[in-house]
Amino acid sequence: MKRFTEGLKKGSIMLVDTTLRDGEQTAGVVFSNREKLRIAKMLDNVGVHQIEAGVPVMGGDEKEAIRQIASYGLQASIMAWNRANVNDVRHSLECGVDAIAVSISTSDIHIKHKLRTSREWVLENMTKAVEYAKNEGVYVSVNAEDASRTDLDFLIQFTREAQAAGADRLRYCDTVGVLEPFRTYEEISRIIDATGMDVEMHTHNDFGMATANALAGMRAGARFIGVTVNGLGERAGNAALEEVAMALKFLYGMNLGVNTKDFLNLCEYVARASGRPLYPNKPIVGSNTFAHESGIHADGVLKYPETYEVFSPEEVGLQRQIIIGKHSGRKAVKMKFVEYGIALSDEEASDILEAVRSAAVELKRPLFDKELMYIYEDYLYDTKRPKKNNGFGEETV
Repeated sequence: MKRFTEGLKKGSIMLVDTTLRDGEQTAGVVFSNREKLRIAKMLDNVGVHQIEAGVPVMGGDEKEAIRQIASYGLQASIMAWNRANVNDVRHSLECGVDAIAVSISTSDIHIKHKLRTSREWVLENMTKAVEYAKNEGVYVSVNAEDASRTDLDFLIQFTREAQAAGADRLRYCDTVGVLEPFRTYEEISRIIDATGMDVEMHTHNDFGMATANALAGMRAGARFIGVTVNGLGERAGNAALEEVAMALKFLYGMNLGVNTKDFLNLCEYVARASGRPLYPNKPIVGSNTFAHESGIHADGVLKYPETYEVFSPEEVGLQRQIIIGKHSGRKAVKMKFVEYGIALSDEEASDILEAVRSAAVELKRPLFDKELMYIYEDYLYDTKRPKKNNGFGEETV
């Protein structure tokens, strides 16, 4: 857990990846033990600070996989997730993890309808579990489930009692994704001002704002950001590791030491393991992220990439693509044929572009390289065939 310990000392922003726990809770997703172990190693190589490896009380394969991950001596801290009871914590400690997450609902809607108990019961059970874990010498995160629908005064009370029990941080869970960035900033600011507690943002994407809310919480003083690879997670998912890391690096100028060049490999592996393919316009790592077809855009990128790219494709392991299709321009066509070792004149490029656009409309998609070569070969054949006069002043072939 060297990387995590150093981050604590420096007071830097840290990434807490929960792909192996919340990510696997995506409906229909199951990782094999071998996949869990590989994903943990890949996350460590990328440079996340803490890996939430799973739920040990499930027993069986789950507990064994967590035990193996904890035994690897990774640079990241290894955390296990628990309900707020001592028995869960015992199972986690048996795995050799160095960090414990103690999770319990704090909203009245959860307390009344899910737990069917009281606020006092919540505080009592959270305190017992935290004290037990701290007595064992591990790092403890207290997770306030459904924090974004919790009465703020009670949430502050909950945080203070967690502090008194020895908890190291509060995980603020936007469990059903109802936050928006302005409210996020206000609530996290108030919690930190009132308690001084370290806060982790754990945001869900039900309204498409998980990454925005995570960053808003960071701006308000939260030091930890919970993420998953590809934004996997319950329902609409969580804040995506690759989105948060790249936003921190390029929008906030924060270099967390994350090896972003491995993002594509990591995201593709998790996509295959989860059975959830990367959609083409997935931010950061989707295949369309650095694909340009529009003539104006392609021309700009060819002249100076930063005209239409905030960062280079190599930053995340991708390559730039100039797509030839209905919206392409003459310069893009000429550039594409240079790749084939063919230098087109402006006239040739214009003629071929007309055929390209016609074919793209008919096929309802851009053209493959072979199809472009077929068009070129047909063009050469048509232009080189001898012309004959039909006797009426018209040329035929």
